[in-house]
Amino acid sequence: MSAGLNAPISFLSTRYLSRPGLTRARFLQHQERALGKWLHRAVPKVPAFADAPAHLSMLPVMDKAQLMANFAQYNTQGITAVEVRRALKSGDQIGALTVGASTGTSGNQGLFVISDAERFRWLGSILAKTMADLLWHKQRVAILLPRGTGLYDSANQIQRLQLRFFDVTRGPDVWRAELETFDPTVIVAAPKVLRAMAEEKFSLRPLRVFSAAETLDPLDRPVIEAAFGRGLGQIYMATEGLFGTTCRHGRLHLAEDSVHFEFEPVGDGLVTPLISSFRRGTQILARYRMNDLLRLDPEPCSCGTPLQAVTEIVGRMDDCFHLHGARGLQMLTPDVLRNAVVMADHRISDFRVIQTGPRTVELALPADLPPGAGLAARHGLQSLFDARGLHAKIALTYGPLSLDVSRKLRRVECRAPSGKP
Repeated sequence: MSAGLNAPISFLSTRYLSRPGLTRARFLQHQERALGKWLHRAVPKVPAFADAPAHLSMLPVMDKAQLMANFAQYNTQGITAVEVRRALKSGDQIGALTVGASTGTSGNQGLFVISDAERFRWLGSILAKTMADLLWHKQRVAILLPRGTGLYDSANQIQRLQLRFFDVTRGPDVWRAELETFDPTVIVAAPKVLRAMAEEKFSLRPLRVFSAAETLDPLDRPVIEAAFGRGLGQIYMATEGLFGTTCRHGRLHLAEDSVHFEFEPVGDGLVTPLISSFRRGTQILARYRMNDLLRLDPEPCSCGTPLQAVTEIVGRMDDCFHLHGARGLQMLTPDVLRNAVVMADHRISDFRVIQTGPRTVELALPADLPPGAGLAARHGLQSLFDARGLHAKIALTYGPLSLDVSRKLRRVECRAPSGKP
């Protein structure tokens, strides 16, 4: 079968498995069958899982550090991380396989290897989830991200799609005119880029706008939606794959039609996911621990899909603060810290909170913020620490919080040595 035929097949399969009216129980039966076939046929083909057991729960948990240290053990062709990085200097192919990488701006760089069939399968899935209703007419899709990938090239082989990649690391002044001339009907970009476009009043009239590649902060959503006159969708994806998209009712749903999720509780109603990508066979990710913090929605969505809804992607586990207090070392998640700042004063539209040491925190605010708002923000943080019996000195600074396209925006960030002081 031609690799390109995987796109329409995946499109139809994705629509079928996420359709309104399909019960959760029936969906899980479909997923269990697909997962079982993958465990039996695909997983044992890589050296790391040559003796894979019959049940997923019997596999060990893996993470990015383990994958990167033993990259060749997790793909069927024995391709090493060194070979992927070498190939990326001159393109994105190793033989018939497509390779790619994350930006590496938030820690260890992630790498992936996929076949042509998997590349088109990904395309069919994401089209089904994000713009199935738009494909009656030709669409111009603008992807504004720090790094391109061969994944996007396959989109231009679809007759009704014209996709163009814009390298945001070059800065808006370089690509603004080209973007406005392209006049995209669909835009996919990091929230910080969408907000910059909104504040700079780019001349754009998209039918659909999606945030991707970074955590969407509640501070940014209203600014972006007001500027574009559209509800803001989300695409939850990473180097490891596509993990979720927003439905027509504006709620984020996990891509359980291609990924099996297990959840590890971390407190305060938050979980971190273990993912098993059962539609991929070239590189195997089984019980792979993600670094994300999710708040799951216990209620079914009015859109009718059986897929699990997510209330919020809170942030990253390695951006949790760990502070000493009367009850020992305590963890504070990014959403708790963010709320302490933004709820202190309605004039706060941007900030940075950084843990710099075992007992030191820096609060950075825009230079033009009224002093009263800054003091209120510091008081909000201090009240949070006091309520939990935590000991931390807060350094308040004012200055420019300009757009940095070279790294992911993390308003809450832990820079304390070794992560846990």
